[in-house]
Amino acid sequence: MPTPVKSAASTLPDPRSEAFVTALVGRLAGTGVLDELGVLRARRAVQQSGERFDRVLTRLGLVTEPALDEILADMLGIGLIRPGDWPSAALDHVAVKHAFLKQSHILPVSDEPDGSLVVAVADPFNAETVSALSFLVERPVVVRLASAADIDQHIDRLYGPRAGVSRLEPMARLTDSGAADADDVRRLEDMASEAPVIRLVQSLIERAQATEASDIHIEPAEDAVRVRFRIDGVLHTVETLPSALKAALASRIKIMAELNIAERRLPQDGRIRANVRGRDIDLRISTMPAMGGESIVMRLLDRGSVALDFAALGFDGTAQRAIEGLFANPDGIILVTGPTGSGKTTTLYTALSVLNSPELKLFTVEDPIEYRLAGVNQIQVNPRIGLTFAHALRSILRQDPDIVMVGEIRDLETAEIAIRASLTGHLVLSTVHTNGAAATVMRLLDMGVEDYLMASSLKAVVAQRLVRRLCPACAKPRTVSPAHLERIRALAGLAGRAADGPTHTVREACGCPACRNTGFSGRTTVYEMLVVDERVRDAMLEGGTEHSIEAAARIGGMVPMIANGIGKVLAGETTLEEVLRVTRAGDAPLQL
Repeated sequence: MPTPVKSAASTLPDPRSEAFVTALVGRLAGTGVLDELGVLRARRAVQQSGERFDRVLTRLGLVTEPALDEILADMLGIGLIRPGDWPSAALDHVAVKHAFLKQSHILPVSDEPDGSLVVAVADPFNAETVSALSFLVERPVVVRLASAADIDQHIDRLYGPRAGVSRLEPMARLTDSGAADADDVRRLEDMASEAPVIRLVQSLIERAQATEASDIHIEPAEDAVRVRFRIDGVLHTVETLPSALKAALASRIKIMAELNIAERRLPQDGRIRANVRGRDIDLRISTMPAMGGESIVMRLLDRGSVALDFAALGFDGTAQRAIEGLFANPDGIILVTGPTGSGKTTTLYTALSVLNSPELKLFTVEDPIEYRLAGVNQIQVNPRIGLTFAHALRSILRQDPDIVMVGEIRDLETAEIAIRASLTGHLVLSTVHTNGAAATVMRLLDMGVEDYLMASSLKAVVAQRLVRRLCPACAKPRTVSPAHLERIRALAGLAGRAADGPTHTVREACGCPACRNTGFSGRTTVYEMLVVDERVRDAMLEGGTEHSIEAAARIGGMVPMIANGIGKVLAGETTLEEVLRVTRAGDAPLQL
């Protein structure tokens, strides 16, 4: 029989001992991760709950799980599992039940040349589980540390998401048997408070956060409930649940969001605040009655994952300087436009973070407030009590603001108040739902805004979309003939011009464990920026069309969105297919 464990896992210190806790506190304080107040909160929670100190830290949100893993790995001399270490396929020669892996948060990762097995564990102090695994596989085991969320995610990827669904079957039978009593509010509450449903909802939120999903879609049908995550703008099916769970699932989410669980005929909106593995997550909840039941969308708003930096969002140096110059204006209107989910609000938040200073008073009117900004007065629209964008904006102007952000210009009244605010010495930022920068001008004119008022107040329009970035770990160069390369450059308006960047680094998506075999990881912005100069202003006053306004903007230096996107293709950041998809140029006569 081989030695049960090759690593030092069996000789680790007792995590409940005062010596270990003191050493851990010293490491956390020394790296600035935890302050004295946080230590006191954690110790008090340990006394009241009896939980281990390291687990309390993440559950209270005092320390993020990745930060704690880094420190524990260093303290204990255990390696970490990095993104490129996860296997691309399950180790078939390791015969271990999926339920054991899922319950223990342990996953076989790779074989060592000496015959030992590398496993990822979430709890390095659980020596019994590691010893049991070593006994089962009859091989020495080398322990590496990883987060429980990452381990669960890769167990689902390698063995299928239904590996952990069996525990819900009893609940499915329970709800199925009582379908006739579904209108009973008490029964709905009882169903929603069942432990399997609570664990299911929590698991979905944790998995969505671990995969950096922006939305969770719960879509009931007659025979099943489909769960999909929107990752990097694309929906992926991650779970198919028994149809009998749909009432309990919807009720649990409604209770968390403080919605009316008995109302299933009308749409409802709510909000959930959750702590997921040491991170505070806000979730916007939307319910919609559909044929098979209530369709639910949960949008994850993770403030810690949003980089409020123009370079990180994908704006190059020239664009950054242009934007910062626009925001230096003491008055006027700057609009950001694009469809839902194109990053407009994030761009405006980034602008506010740049503009925010003790000398200026900033207000926002939003629906809803997506992220909290320190030093900014943020107002939540509430149409039910008459607090509309227009009403709030009118009142804000009596608060002596310097800069005002209006979440969206939806009607003529809001547009006119915003314009008057900009003409009286205020800088106004807002969004409009249109397909392009020039189309935004026409949209405001169609609303009924006078052309002379808009020509006097509008400073610029930034139209944008989000495209998926190629995974840096697996993207590979793509062979492109000189003729095709020139056609790409022509589509970008670069034909005949000297190359001014890395134009021969066109790459294609492949897929690896680091990117969940999608070939993409994260997103970047493609954009066009229309600056209102004399030519554009004259085109507005002359009642110009969208085409004439865009032509005037191009003369002034505006780079079309598709050209900006293809510049990112030539730089190896994304693919041509991605750019054509989001810019609605899919019919462009170009194939690689």
